[in-house]
Amino acid sequence: DLEGGVSKPKEPLPDNACSPKDAEKREEALKEAQFKLDSFAENLEAAVQSLKNSNSTNIEEWISASHDALAAKIDKEKGSTVTNQKIFEAHARRWEGEFFQDMAALGVKDFDVVTRVTEYVPQIVEFIQGVVNNGYAYAAPSGSVYFDTSAFKEDGFDYRKLNPGDETTAEEMAEAEGKIGTIADEKKQRNDFALWKASKPGEPSWESPWGAGRPGWHIECSVMASDIIGENLDIHGGGVDLKFPHHDNEMAQSEAYHKCGQWVNYFLHAGHLHIKGLKMSKSLKNFITIRQALKEHSARQLRFMFLMQPWDKSMNYSDQTVDDAKKKESYMKNFFGAVKSLVRSQMKSPGDMVSHVPQGWNAADRAMFDTLNQAQAAVHAALLDNFKTHVVIQRLVDLIQECNKYMSSEDAPKVLLVKKVAMYVTKILRVFGVVQGNDVIGFGADDQEGGGAASKEDTVSPYVDALVGFRDKIRLAARDKASTPATFLEECDSIRDETLARLGIRVEDSTEASIWKMDDPAAIQKEIEEKRQKAAEAAAKKRQGKIDRLAADIAKAQQSKIPPSEFFKAHPTQTDKWGSYDESTGKPLTTKEGKELSKSQLKGIEKELKKHVAARDKLIKQAGGNADQAELDAYIGKLEDELKELQQS
Repeated sequence: DLEGGVSKPKEPLPDNACSPKDAEKREEALKEAQFKLDSFAENLEAAVQSLKNSNSTNIEEWISASHDALAAKIDKEKGSTVTNQKIFEAHARRWEGEFFQDMAALGVKDFDVVTRVTEYVPQIVEFIQGVVNNGYAYAAPSGSVYFDTSAFKEDGFDYRKLNPGDETTAEEMAEAEGKIGTIADEKKQRNDFALWKASKPGEPSWESPWGAGRPGWHIECSVMASDIIGENLDIHGGGVDLKFPHHDNEMAQSEAYHKCGQWVNYFLHAGHLHIKGLKMSKSLKNFITIRQALKEHSARQLRFMFLMQPWDKSMNYSDQTVDDAKKKESYMKNFFGAVKSLVRSQMKSPGDMVSHVPQGWNAADRAMFDTLNQAQAAVHAALLDNFKTHVVIQRLVDLIQECNKYMSSEDAPKVLLVKKVAMYVTKILRVFGVVQGNDVIGFGADDQEGGGAASKEDTVSPYVDALVGFRDKIRLAARDKASTPATFLEECDSIRDETLARLGIRVEDSTEASIWKMDDPAAIQKEIEEKRQKAAEAAAKKRQGKIDRLAADIAKAQQSKIPPSEFFKAHPTQTDKWGSYDESTGKPLTTKEGKELSKSQLKGIEKELKKHVAARDKLIKQAGGNADQAELDAYIGKLEDELKELQQS
């Protein structure tokens, strides 16, 4: 079946056999079919290899490896025998529960009301009967009920409001019925769609005036929304692929029931999430669950990722988009930390109001205030213009960038102005659900479970323990006569990189003073570990360089220690060149072949000997000035011991 899905779209078509839109769909279908085939082959090969490697005879492992194929086969062969409604109910409740948990993990606010189709079947039957009574639906012999699009339009209603003028294709009509299908020729017009479907064996079923069946795809939304909200919806949301048939059919049946000309005022259609270049889809198995995503990224980072994309356009979930979100989060964290540090330094208490710092504005202060006003106007305009959150995030980043420049300028920044900027950024991020808690500045922290607050002692204990522990170490070091200034600096580094890092406090040192910021403990410790790793790598590189230099020095010393009278006989660069030597000086008399030396060779011998004597004199000086051979050997021995110690360290 999968191979057929690939080969069919590849079949050549006659000229002008399809429109550009159909050709685009055909190309997309080919990509999806090829992706399914490749994924199936890859997963099958991995599963088979895994079972082969494990030599497993456990039936559950084999079932798990072939889960998808087995499920499809069993459902096809045995699905019609399932008649217990409780099975469907339990299945729905399980996934509903996981959905609620996922929403909580993402920080999504609780819903005002939860509606379930299974609890609305009586109202759905009543709603359909109302559409029939109004003359816009009819029952078919099979027990299904269809919406009469012709009667609806004849009475002056608009159909296909979201795609006006487009002709409904056979493919779109098949999609309009979803998985439930229709019986050929039982509809009056091909555009008619199901309000109620006669159930097949193995499908959920309820009694109705038209026989046992179940709700159509679109009717459930109309009934539940009308029950809770009423005869008119101001805003209706959904994915862009639901414009037709789902939302168009929703509106038609609701307007037919309520006899109104406009059931929904505004539709917000969100773009698709793409993975590997294709729309994320359960059928393609190219999806990532919320729980999988939260194992790698925080809820805040995922929210940032979506805010940084146009909500009504397709978005590709990738390492790059998540990394961009993480960078924005980190940038804002650092900004909030710097602002809080400035506030602490100038506003010692809530009532202090910076009485000890001049507060008159200069040109830089006025420019910063103007920048804030311009950013506020730009953010407001972006939200009015189709909720362009990606533009808002960029405007906030631009504002933070200018405020960072302002804080780092030579003139002392006005803390109240900086605080105003940070409070505004926090306010907008809170509107977007990025900020949790009640902090005036910054991301804040998630509320305590159950909404309770820890006691003051519980809150301060970790920090007091850190301070007391540090004090004890300093006192012990002060009493120790062997302590040096380096001892105290090591303790300062230890409380910064160990104790405070575990508490989520980032300490940043400078030549003048240190500042601290709150951050994720794991993030701080990761950065510290990376710094240590780099320092260790640098130290290892430095040590290896020293080893290489020392080894070269030893090799050179071994050659330089040779007495001048033995140089031409023993030095590695000379031993293979000469045949006979002067007994008193050790200088060569003939070549290796027994020939007399030429003038140039004699000149070269004098030059090489002079060079060697200079190297030996340098070695003698390094060894303490004693030319005794034993002393030179002892000096070289010390170098070799030093090399051995370095290599073993």
